[in-house]
Amino acid sequence: MRSSVLRATASAAGALLALALLAAPPPATAAGPSAPARPAAASPAEGDGCDPIDPAACLLPFPSDWYTRPDPSTPTGRRVALRTTLRNSIGIPVDPAEWNRSDGFSPGSMLLARVPGVDVGRSGVAPITDIGSSLRPDAPVVIVDTATGERVPYWAELDANADTADRRALIVRPARNLREGHHYAVAFRNLRGADGAAIAPGAAFARILGPDLPAADPLRARQRAERAVLAGLARHGVGRAGLYLAWDFTVASRQGLSGRMLKIRDDALAGLGDGSPGFAVTQVADDVDEQIGREVKGFLLAPSYLDQPGGPPGSAFRYGADGLPSRLPGNLQLVAFQCEIPKSAFTKAARPALYGHGLLGKESEVGAGNVKAMAAEHGFAFCATKWSGMADEDIPNVLTALADISRFRTVADRLQQGMLNFIVLGRAMTRGFARDKAFQDGAGKPLIDPSAGLAYDGNSQGGIMGGALTAVSPDLRRSVLGVPAMNYSTLLNRSADFPTYEQVLSRFYPDKLDQQIGLGLIQMLWDRGEANGYAWHMTDRPLPGTPKHRVLMHIAFGDHQVAPVAAEVEARTIGARVHAPALTPGRSPDKVPFWDLPALGADPYDGSALVLWDSGSPAPPLTNTPPTEGRDPHSDPRGAALARRQKAVFLSTGQVVDVCGGAPCVITP
Repeated sequence: MRSSVLRATASAAGALLALALLAAPPPATAAGPSAPARPAAASPAEGDGCDPIDPAACLLPFPSDWYTRPDPSTPTGRRVALRTTLRNSIGIPVDPAEWNRSDGFSPGSMLLARVPGVDVGRSGVAPITDIGSSLRPDAPVVIVDTATGERVPYWAELDANADTADRRALIVRPARNLREGHHYAVAFRNLRGADGAAIAPGAAFARILGPDLPAADPLRARQRAERAVLAGLARHGVGRAGLYLAWDFTVASRQGLSGRMLKIRDDALAGLGDGSPGFAVTQVADDVDEQIGREVKGFLLAPSYLDQPGGPPGSAFRYGADGLPSRLPGNLQLVAFQCEIPKSAFTKAARPALYGHGLLGKESEVGAGNVKAMAAEHGFAFCATKWSGMADEDIPNVLTALADISRFRTVADRLQQGMLNFIVLGRAMTRGFARDKAFQDGAGKPLIDPSAGLAYDGNSQGGIMGGALTAVSPDLRRSVLGVPAMNYSTLLNRSADFPTYEQVLSRFYPDKLDQQIGLGLIQMLWDRGEANGYAWHMTDRPLPGTPKHRVLMHIAFGDHQVAPVAAEVEARTIGARVHAPALTPGRSPDKVPFWDLPALGADPYDGSALVLWDSGSPAPPLTNTPPTEGRDPHSDPRGAALARRQKAVFLSTGQVVDVCGGAPCVITP
């Protein structure tokens, strides 16, 4: 999810590490950082805690309030209470302790169930090409907000990666994120097989639907819980006729999703006050090329809230008594940075901007040709640091997290520390760098103008993570998200970058149904460190202590690395409009292209927007598999001068200008 050269470099490193793990699996005991205090005892014994609705697939359906308990201390009134039986191939169970800190499930949850023999076409289930049909009154899959009665749009698909029909997940993906803290009921009804015959509910669910079971019956408790689900559906017009399966779940609250990040942000910035973090310049190069007048490298110090000194890969949050991250006194993270200052800054000070690198990359990507061109053409000084948690140094730890999902908290926690590092770098750019001679001309005049306001531009992973950074930053007002999306549980199977890393996941979780459950579990933690957990607050519904923002999303049609369909979900959630016409007629396979995304209208448009850039690549597959046909257009938007001009105007003024002359934005590769 980055330029082809960087993608090849990280893929090669990942492949070597993946092969090493495949050849030598880890020991049969989970090793990791010091464990935080657990909110509830975990019992991962086989068969313990499974939903009896589907005896052949523990944890399904998922997500489900069967795996929560009442907790009046949380904003939702519930707390996740998993006692998971998901185990890897060497017998290590997923330790649910970190999940059990949550007060609900992901706002981007894919809904997972097993429906042996279902034919989604014969059943009329809404496909990825016709999201609007998911809201039909007679839709066979219904997701309803039990408080408001609002129906949730979605598309559904059978897992195209499954080896056998019996272990193939039916995946329902919301087309707009679910509301934080809300309670939802789900119904599958009138499902049919390939022969058109109705599919009867499983034996357990059929008994649950029947007369009251005796107190000693193992299904009695499940039946009692199901009564409330059925009543909630009935209140909103969904009865029992043709019902195959029904369940409910609660979405995590705003506090549950972003509370950790806001705690470390507020604590760190309180320590800085009105000043700059400490930093040291280690290298200065002048007249780098025809575009860049000065390149500056160095380090700054950021407070670290991780449980190991300096917060290296594999560390996780150190929690305090309040259940939020707590800093060990004196714990600091050494944060490398690199800045590219255009030659024009020696005539007129440049606008400061943060740059976000691609998948498992590093800060030196700020020296890429397209970033230098943006700086030189439009007077921006770009500075970058690593996305701690998903940088080059994190590759081994990411692979171990795919081998033992319990370790994924080490990725999610470092991602939040990484966002803090970006915020601290932004403070240095606007409150400290201008006073250092490395950022001044020969006469002592600053080369960066802090009064111009801090901006953000990132690509690929930098577009994904940049959405989360935008939502929590008190200093950003406008961000450009290049070839972005959100929700890795949707993205991974659809990315050409994933197969290398999927080797490790498949070695340690070989069952494809378990893999989808694992991705659903991982997303609950990933939400804390990527845009999916922050999307509702990225633009007009800001988080506490944070201003409103505007976001410009640049999408590559047919992208091999970041699925455009997931970018559309993000755009709907943040309230963005789409440049229209977005594509030439016939390019999109959708019945209604860009469903529920209104056109920009006025030119220039004051607000957040999605602009699609088409360089002729084929449309993506309609399944949850990566593109394999044609060239990858992933890097095309950032390489186009027109796109850079649109970005520059937006970052400077907040306006989206039509640089494509009222036509689709077409790029000649």
